[in-house]
Amino acid sequence: MHISPEDIEKSVVHPSKPHQHLHSKSGSVGSGRHAEDKDYYHAIVEALNGAQEILVVGPAQAKLQLIKHIHSHDQHMTDKVVGVETIDHPTDAQLVAYARKYFVAKDQMLSPA
Repeated sequence: MHISPEDIEKSVVHPSKPHQHLHSKSGSVGSGRHAEDKDYYHAIVEALNGAQEILVVGPAQAKLQLIKHIHSHDQHMTDKVVGVETIDHPTDAQLVAYARKYFVAKDQMLSPA
């Protein structure tokens, strides 16, 4: 979502591969994890073009994988990421409220007194 004080623009990026749950058997070889979907993370970064500041939120490890991807493959976006927060499956309205509150608090902390 691109969120400004006056407007919200939502876009949805779908993974190029369907999500699957992995089950590993005792003694099997492998990490039990899917390989990183670089095309998906790149599409997310493309959707973030034009953002001045980026807050990455989510319930699990995908947000951290996105940050790793940005550091490895889209370094021009690294300085725009201002926070990474764990939020457990918020609604769109909750997400917007959280982001606005986050950025107000961040701006208050950084503004000279």
